[in-house]
Amino acid sequence: MLKRFWSTYKQRKTAVFGLIVVVTFVLAIILAPVVAPYGPRERIGSPYEPPSRKHLLGTNDMGVDLLSELLYAGRISLFVGLVAASFLVLTGSIVGMISGYLGGIVDSILMRIADLVLVLPRLPLMVVIAAYLGPGMWTIIFAFFIVGWAPLARQLRAQILSLKEMTFVEASKATGASKPHIIVSHILPNVFGIIVANFVMDIMYAILAEAGLSFLGLGDPTHKSWGVMLYFAQIQGGFLRGAWWWVFPPGLCISIVCCSFNFIGTAINDLFGLKLGKK
Repeated sequence: MLKRFWSTYKQRKTAVFGLIVVVTFVLAIILAPVVAPYGPRERIGSPYEPPSRKHLLGTNDMGVDLLSELLYAGRISLFVGLVAASFLVLTGSIVGMISGYLGGIVDSILMRIADLVLVLPRLPLMVVIAAYLGPGMWTIIFAFFIVGWAPLARQLRAQILSLKEMTFVEASKATGASKPHIIVSHILPNVFGIIVANFVMDIMYAILAEAGLSFLGLGDPTHKSWGVMLYFAQIQGGFLRGAWWWVFPPGLCISIVCCSFNFIGTAINDLFGLKLGKK
């Protein structure tokens, strides 16, 4: 199955490019202690040094090597993306599958809650939640989770409503299989592609949300992410001094990584749609 998927996936050049970029960034971030020339908090130069052989991306206002800081900051951005997307996909999948398969009053209650979440403005609500709970990495994860689980739940419910009427599900019911068994053994494998595609896309959205909220000062200054780097560049005069080497790299990393996750998620979603179309 994986071999067949890969043979189709690799035909999409943008998807392969996105995968290569994401793997490269992940390896660089994991190997930050080896790759980074200095520590992320080590003052090794003069403030606002432009890029040079000694400091490839220059230094910030504290004389910290920005290449080293960038690599370690990527760990926080990716961590937030992975954790937030995991919580979101897990909740959305459980709600969507239960709602779609059980139906009735359970479906009505869960979908009314999902509808309520969907009509709320995402960014303003995340800002309010993060501001109320206080700046922090886990605050951003919680804020993104609150506003982000409903679309997947809705999407899975719609798919499961059609799947549960198919013959293989009816045959399983006739043999006396329990509802949890049917959901795990028959429903879940048929919506797994949707879940994976949403997980990849939600990593992208979470990274963007973290960057935006951190830039507004709602991130964790003790755990620098790419968004927190931009925040400090703003409040410490990096923009006014024209220190492009402090502003441009984290912004470029956010853009490249998010575009790459988008390429991957779109390809997975399209391939799964093609698979459904062949049934």
